[in-house]
Parts: sequence; structure tokens; C-alpha cells
Amino acid sequence: MKVLADPLSHCMAQYLRKHPMSFDVIVPVPIHKQRLRERGYNQSSLLAKRLGYMIRKPVVEGDLLRTKHTPSQAKSASLDQRRTNIRNAFNCIGSDLTGKRVLLIDDVCTSGSTLDSCAISLKKAGATSVLGLTLAKEI
Repeated sequence: MKVLADPLSHCMAQYLRKHPMSFDVIVPVPIHKQRLRERGYNQSSLLAKRLGYMIRKPVVEGDLLRTKHTPSQAKSASLDQRRTNIRNAFNCIGSDLTGKRVLLIDDVCTSGSTLDSCAISLKKAGATSVLGLTLAKEI
């Protein structure tokens, strides 16, 4: 994934040029610190950083945290299981996002449960709106 971050984020930038969205900052979906240690990188963070550079928008990391280690959403058997897995998995700290319109970046959307859970935390922390953009949608 690391070597693909640049060309894949370029695809995301092209999409945004064709389908403009109004946002102030980009926030990647965080991964749990245990998964980060195992993998060595956060794929959503790689995409967000490259995208932010390409479209000249700031990327805010560290305010949205994944506080609950969960199984991969793609490996969950059902929508209900995905919602249960991700419930209360994120927490927003700090005030960098208060009053901001957020573009939330993830690599793959399976059911939308991760994006929904992140959006709830971001809105509770004061974000005025949260839009989601993913590289791929599992069908």
C-alpha cells in the first residue's frame, strides 16, 4: 500500500476536482495502536497526507483516535456485526476540529459503519459537518 499511496490519492484528487465538496480539513480514519504496530503504517493516513498535499488542504491527525481494537470490518459476517464491532471505537480529543467542515478519508468502505462511527465522534467534538471519501467500496 505504501508505494500505491501516491497514485491512489491522485485518483481521489481527480474525483474531488470532478465532484467538488466543501470542507476545511482532511482527517484520516485512525487505526488502533496495536494494528499500527503490526502493519507499520495507517493506509488511510497515507492517502490523506498525499491527497492533502495535492489539493492544498490541511490534514489533521491525532484528534480522532481509535480507542477500541476491533476485528477488520471487511472480515465481519454481517452489517449488524460490523456496527457492533465499531460502536464506541473512536474518540475525538483536542479542539482542532471545532467549527470545521471535515473530509474523512478511509481506504475501503464495507458497510459505512466505520465512517458513521467516526462522524459521530467528530460531530460530538464540534465539527460542523463530516463528509466521507473512500478509495473503494466493497460490494
